Amino acid sequence: MVVCIKQVPDSREIRIDPVSNTLIREGVPAIVNIFDLHGVEEAVRIKERIACTRVTVLTMGPKSARSALQECISLGADEGVLVSDRAFAGADTLATSYVLAEAIRMAAQVWGPVDLVICGKQTLDGDTGQVGPGIAARLDLEQLTYVERIRSVDPDAGRITVERHLEDGVEVVETSLPALVTVVEGINEVRRASMPGMLRAVRYEPLVWTVADFPEIDRSRLGLKGSPTVVGKAWVPEPITRSGEALGGPDGDGNGNDSAAQVAAAQLFDRLLATDLPARLGWTGVGPMEGSTGSGTRDPSPHDHAVEEGNGVAADGRGR
Repeated sequence: MVVCIKQVPDSREIRIDPVSNTLIREGVPAIVNIFDLHGVEEAVRIKERIACTRVTVLTMGPKSARSALQECISLGADEGVLVSDRAFAGADTLATSYVLAEAIRMAAQVWGPVDLVICGKQTLDGDTGQVGPGIAARLDLEQLTYVERIRSVDPDAGRITVERHLEDGVEVVETSLPALVTVVEGINEVRRASMPGMLRAVRYEPLVWTVADFPEIDRSRLGLKGSPTVVGKAWVPEPITRSGEALGGPDGDGNGNDSAAQVAAAQLFDRLLATDLPARLGWTGVGPMEGSTGSGTRDPSPHDHAVEEGNGVAADGRGR
């Protein structure tokens, strides 16, 4: 199996350069994309169930992405490959999927045929969800997106069965291997690295492949030259501040007096009554709530007329 990961800026620290409209990565902590970590975890779980299985983690990025691969090694991956070269810089999802597909072909030559490629459904910085399907298209793989559970993987029969999370339900799909799946966050819970895993990761040096390691690669499809995507504008929304008013009063004394919540509800009702909301909702003859600071009383609702006097039971037999 090959798991494609990406080192991304911590989403809690993301800032955008107002001049270049690009992410400011300097000084921003980098983490492994959370969806990709779930992909690594799922691959390791499959490896634990099926003998003679290898997990290769692959990423394209700067030299600093070594730490992301080492983290995956600590979780149980067998090897990590960093595809890094200035020629790859500035790649959009089209160029990125091209390079990763070529790297997966290279991995198949080094470690044997690749039966399963796993990607996160999207990255926290790009947020497009395009790289996984792009790899599948280039390698002519069956693709299964938004996978929330891998039911079974049968390498002997060459079949995989998954559950896909869709907007209107869950779809169960079986297809042939080799295949590519993109996983959602709910597919599993990422384990904590074991002590032996952490010790191995500290000493591990990932393989580094540069553009020179791909003698047949088409350089016109790399980096900025191979990236037709243009970002027109990117910005951070300005924070909006609004004034507010705290409603409520002292708590009730337990002798039937209104509680703070009841007082707040009555005050809120009066505030809404003073707006155009009643007219927009078609309310007529509505007065302030009982117990509010306003004058008058609320007109009875149609349900009030259906209550039998004296016993509080509605005409349809249900409690009021």
